[in-house]
Amino acid sequence: MLIPELYPNLPKKEYIYNNHVLNSSAWDHYKPRVGDVIIVTALKAGTTWMQGIVGNLIFQNPPMPAPVWKLSLWLDRRLSSVEETLQLLEAQTHRRFIKTHLPMNALPYFPEVQYIYVGRDGRDVFMSLWNHHYHLAPEVMEYYNAFLAPRNQSVSPCTEDIHEFFAQWIEKSWFPWENEGFPYWSPFYHLHTWWSYRHLPNILFVHFNDLLSDLEGEMRRIADYLKIPSNEAFWPELVANLVFESMKANADAFVPNRGRSWKGGVQRFLNKGTNGRWQGVLTEEELRQYEAAVNRQLTPESKRWLELGAGSSLAHSIQ
Repeated sequence: MLIPELYPNLPKKEYIYNNHVLNSSAWDHYKPRVGDVIIVTALKAGTTWMQGIVGNLIFQNPPMPAPVWKLSLWLDRRLSSVEETLQLLEAQTHRRFIKTHLPMNALPYFPEVQYIYVGRDGRDVFMSLWNHHYHLAPEVMEYYNAFLAPRNQSVSPCTEDIHEFFAQWIEKSWFPWENEGFPYWSPFYHLHTWWSYRHLPNILFVHFNDLLSDLEGEMRRIADYLKIPSNEAFWPELVANLVFESMKANADAFVPNRGRSWKGGVQRFLNKGTNGRWQGVLTEEELRQYEAAVNRQLTPESKRWLELGAGSSLAHSIQ
């Protein structure tokens, strides 16, 4: 557990994220337990994958006792009842691992918990986000707009033109302190708020690229960080369960309610699990816009990590 007295200038909550997807105020009622794990991503960066990894490490006896989405609750999810989610959290007796999509400055900081931040190249995030938004079920869009209507706001379904969606995503923001990310939030601002605190011993940075290239090694690094001894009798099966093909074949264990929020169900939510699909899709002008957006928010160091992961020379600076 982090000792606050040893670390001046700890994170502070500055902003409220309150839109059709996020309800950051839910965390004001959270009662932390020593050893809780908070899994953090901006979005479409490997959240479900990390929930599966942490769940398998905690239980270490495949299969897990319940689907990942029932064990690892998303507290700031607008679609969920805060009261019900908090009651479910309080009732859990296993080591808890909770999901959030919030920037660091939209969360109260808890020194007794452990955070895992998962990052991914913003261009890959965009490709996954387009698939996510394009295939949202009509009833989800209806819910979003029913919530937004009293504010004179709305979100629209994607057209088939990915460039139209990119123009909106890269040029427009939902929150006045961000510059891009509409109709969700900025992955670049999100990383900026967490990167500033990567020196804290209860925050671990993990990159999507490194999970793809060395899943077993990253799982062992995460287990060491969480102080979870690896049961070697189960280890090969744990790793095999977390490769993308296995997750997709067992998608109901990872995706809530059989993926009814998306046209195409669970197979649409767990779409590709690959990187680089933006190549040959985004135009040169769009890539210039992307570079400008990233450079507004990130340092060369954090930009390099976002695009490459710890497989670059930054490996020692983020562990």
